[in-house]
Amino acid sequence: MALSTALMTVFLLLFSVVAHEYAHGWMAEKCGDDTARAMGRLTFNPLPHIDIIGSIVLPMACIMLGTPVIAWAKPVPVDPNRFNNPRMDIVKVGLAGPVANIVVAVAFSLVLWVLPIRDSITKLLYETFNMGLYINLILAVFNMLPIPPLDGSKVVSGFLPYNLAMRYLSLEQYGFIAVFAMLYLGWINTYLTVTAGFLYRLLVP
Repeated sequence: MALSTALMTVFLLLFSVVAHEYAHGWMAEKCGDDTARAMGRLTFNPLPHIDIIGSIVLPMACIMLGTPVIAWAKPVPVDPNRFNNPRMDIVKVGLAGPVANIVVAVAFSLVLWVLPIRDSITKLLYETFNMGLYINLILAVFNMLPIPPLDGSKVVSGFLPYNLAMRYLSLEQYGFIAVFAMLYLGWINTYLTVTAGFLYRLLVP
């Protein structure tokens, strides 16, 4: 991958993961918890959100390996005890990030549908928005995996009996080991190619 393309990919990733985390914090505040705002995380400034492994090392490794680029940022701090309805609000907060990425993907798709390709500048813009569309779909479907601490696990936990939900979420410390193992085995690559690829074909001109 050319250096310029790699840099554009990283820029789009940073924008997308920041939008993802901002949405978590915004929804948490709507549900009664302003912890993210109090800790300076309800912002589009990427610096407070950057996670060295998830925001830089892993995306660059994916780029070099030629696999779908996945990433994450530092999780927005959330205190479920401050939610108005803890069981359902954790589902809303968990869904907020992936939904934000879907919204961004749709916005990028709309640009692609109306953008005329007339010269090298408009072609570059098209390629940028096209890449942004795919990256946001990848982030949305990746984060919906029901592996703690990914967002899908928060959604699942909201529908489990309390004690079982707590035991399920306590697996968080092992979650990223499972993610890296599935990435190494190619399972995540297959899952992302099928699910994100299907959504991409629905949205791209």
